[in-house]
Amino acid sequence: MIVETLRYAAIMLLAGIGIPVLAALNAQLGTRIGSPAAAATVLFAVAFAGTLVVLAATSGVAALAVAPAQPKHLFLAGLLVAFYVLSITWVAPRFGLGNAITCVLLGQLAAAAVIDQFGLMGAIVREVTPMRAAGLCLMAAGVFLTQRG
Repeated sequence: MIVETLRYAAIMLLAGIGIPVLAALNAQLGTRIGSPAAAATVLFAVAFAGTLVVLAATSGVAALAVAPAQPKHLFLAGLLVAFYVLSITWVAPRFGLGNAITCVLLGQLAAAAVIDQFGLMGAIVREVTPMRAAGLCLMAAGVFLTQRG
């Protein structure tokens, strides 16, 4: 269990590292080509190609056949990804990458706590205990302190 937990934590740490790198790279691309929307389109084309390779390598192509039968609200996740990429690509060069990612982090913390507390969208219920709430408050305070310093 500990090894699995560490593996999951390492994967998500890498994903977390990737978010500001993605933002910086795509913001630079959007600035250079003069269009955040065009940069987002390029990003999604590259992401689509990458996920197709993984899908083919993991024999998951058959799973696409059952996707249309799924509840339509589940597909809103794609719009949320598009909103994130478009917004960070447009905002980061104007607001600063650190400021933009800090606000994203604060939004993620708040939303994750609410989703976990109520098990929204099929998530595992993980109560926001006083200790967890204190940790979230400390993280939020850290987010604000990094912006003031």
